[in-house]
Order: sequence, then C-alpha cells, then structure tokens
Amino acid sequence: MEKLSQKFGDIFRAIGGKASISEKNIEDAVEEIKMALLEADVNLRVVRRFVNATIEEAKGEKVLRAVQPGQQFVKIVHDRMVALLGDTKQDLQLKGPDTLSVILLAGLQGSGKTTTAAKLALHLKNKGRKVLLVACDLVRPAAVEQLVVLGGQIGVTVYREDSQNVLAIAGNAFKVCKKDLYDTVIFDTTGRMQIDDGLMKELEQLRNLVKPDETLLVADAMTGQSAVDIAKVFNERIGISGVILTKFDSDTRGGAALSLKSVTDKPIKFIGVSERPEGLEVFHPERIASRILGMGDIVSLVEKAQEVMEQGEAEALERKMVNETFTLQDYLDQIRKMKKMGSMKSLLDMMPGLAGQISEEQLNAVDTKHEEAIILSMTRKERNNYLIIGPTRRSRIARGSGTSVAEVARLLKKFEKSKLMMRKAVKNKKMAAQMMGGM
Repeated sequence: MEKLSQKFGDIFRAIGGKASISEKNIEDAVEEIKMALLEADVNLRVVRRFVNATIEEAKGEKVLRAVQPGQQFVKIVHDRMVALLGDTKQDLQLKGPDTLSVILLAGLQGSGKTTTAAKLALHLKNKGRKVLLVACDLVRPAAVEQLVVLGGQIGVTVYREDSQNVLAIAGNAFKVCKKDLYDTVIFDTTGRMQIDDGLMKELEQLRNLVKPDETLLVADAMTGQSAVDIAKVFNERIGISGVILTKFDSDTRGGAALSLKSVTDKPIKFIGVSERPEGLEVFHPERIASRILGMGDIVSLVEKAQEVMEQGEAEALERKMVNETFTLQDYLDQIRKMKKMGSMKSLLDMMPGLAGQISEEQLNAVDTKHEEAIILSMTRKERNNYLIIGPTRRSRIARGSGTSVAEVARLLKKFEKSKLMMRKAVKNKKMAAQMMGGM
C-alpha cells in the first residue's frame, strides 16, 4: 500500500496547490488515479465506478469555481475512497455479557487464522469479555498446539480435545462455556490450501450447530484480488458477516481492502497490523482512506499512544522534561512503549505527509535494539545521571552490551540532544508544531 500512497501523494501535490483547475486537469488526475488503482490490484469494475463517480462530481461548478478547487478535488477523492471502503466502521454484533456470543472464524490455510483468533480473543478480553478459544483446526499439523501457546501468552483459556470429531468438540465446548460462565466463544476452524467441497461441508455443519453471531472470514491482504474471490465463495457457501484482513502492515498493494466491500457487500471489521498479540485494529474506513491517500491518521496514532501511556504518566513525563530530570531509564521506558505501539514505519505512516516517504531501510531497527542493550548494561546510578559515564565506564558498558565505545558515545550524545529538544518542545507549543513540520 506504500506505493499507492506515494502515487496519490504525487497526484494531490500536482493538483492540490493550483489556484484554478480545468476539466482537462481533472481528467488527467483521474486517469493517473485509475492507473494507480489498477496497479494496486483493485477490481476493474470497482475502479470504473470509482473513476466515473469522481469525474462526475469533480467537473461540477462547485469544484471548478471553488476558491481552492485543488483541495476540493482532493476532498472528493477522499470521500469516494471512504465510500469504497464501507463509509463507517462496523462493530461486532455480540450479545450482552449475560448471554453467550459465538464467533466462527473461517479461511484458507496460511491466512493467519489461528494467530487472528488469539488476537481477537485479546481484543475482546480487553473490552471486559470472558473469552474461550476452541481449537477446531484438526487438519493443519500443530495448529491446536499453536493456539494453546498463543492462549497462554494472552491469558485466555483454550478448549481442546484429542478427538477428530469437530462437532463433538464444539458441543463439549458449549458445556464448558455454560459451566464456567463464559460470555464469548471463538471457534478456530480448519483451513485448507484451497477451497474444496469437504472444507465447505464441515464449515456448514459447524455453522448449523453453533449458530454464530459473527462468521468472520480471515483473508490475507497480500493476495489482492484472490482475497476478494475467496470471500465471494465463502459468503455463498456459509454466509459471512465480515472480514478480517491480515498482513495489512506488509507491502501489500491494497487491492483487497479497496475491492472487498463493493464486490461482496460485506464489511472489513478488523485488520492485522503486526505479528504481536496486540496487532489487531478495528477497521475505520475514513482513517484507512486517509492513510491510503497519504494524509496520515493522527486519531489512530493518538489512540495507540493512549493504550500504552495513561494521562498521569504523560503528565509526569512532561514535568521531567521541563525540570530536566528526564533520565536514560525514562528514555528506555519510552523506547519500550513505542515498540508496543507498533513498528516505527507504521507510526510514521500515520503522520500527515510522511506516509510512504521514509523507507524501512532508513529506519534502522537494529539501532533501537543496540540502544536498549547499552542502557541495560548501565548501573542504576549511571542511568539516573549520564554525566558520570566517563571513558572507563563507557568501555565497560560497551563490553557488557556487545557494542563499541563509539556506539555508547553516540547514544549519550543522542540522548543529550533529545533531552534538550523535548524540553524546548514542552515549554513552547510553537516549537512542537515546527518539529512536526520539520519531520
């Protein structure tokens, strides 16, 4: 999706700043948009509808006679993109806490279904629900063991049996739910390398038995149009209520996300944005449209920050910056919090104007690992007062962290500069705005 964001950014920069635009300007821009969408593997009929609707609206007097016609055109494209993705976010349709809600996950082998089952369980657990995971993928080797391990990591119970009878396992899982008062049960079902009649019959039987409130297809975003074709077949055979797109953070072309709603009329409900258990995001069409168009996604960025840092922590950190008591231990804590929010690349892509502008190579993740190792090799006294770290201490720290004296010196210099910049930023909001602009 990075390439698509870059192309939209180039198109908008070319037309966005124009004091006046003609029908020819609009036609040229829309032609570039069409080519960008086709290269992103968006369904051809979807592209045609998108392009025709955009041209029709953009050639109206409201745009051509607007005070800022370029910006008006950008808004039209953004609104059309939001409509393509589904207009508004679609929440899971679950029952109240006093009644059991059933979620059935389906998908092909390799789509990330088992990992997604654990991510969804953690998401619902954090919402206050008591979740039971049920291991019903009895075909893929080690699928059951994988789910048990993932359940242990997130603190969610996994129900498993040695039986090869999926329907018997599901029936017994319901008894456990009733006995132990679970309010949500997630079934991780069998996946095959390709769609076949045996897979669909098993899913149909399981669906008829468990009567799910949500039947979610887990699809790989990297497969582009194939994900859309798979969704159509699953919907025709078992009836899906929504889609979870995995590997959304990868260098996917974006075709699946932009085609699914229009072709299947089923909403994307979640996207997988990392391999971590927390790496599942609610799908907000407006925010994703902004990301695709290179406009960033500040709302999601703020929400991610709020998840890892409470208001009191933020205020305490601000006081430390102002009073110059910010230490290397605080610096280490912030590195770890940033890692919980996701990759630096994904965070920068949420900042307006930065999407697709900084490559993975430019963001050297190794530096962060080295910085963590260096700080962890320091004594508590050294972390609290970096000024005492002279040549002898630097040599010891370098040996302990498996780095060089030069790398230790570089970290201390970087920390000193960061400390100064943060203090200025907190004291002067204008400076903070300038820093964002500079980035």
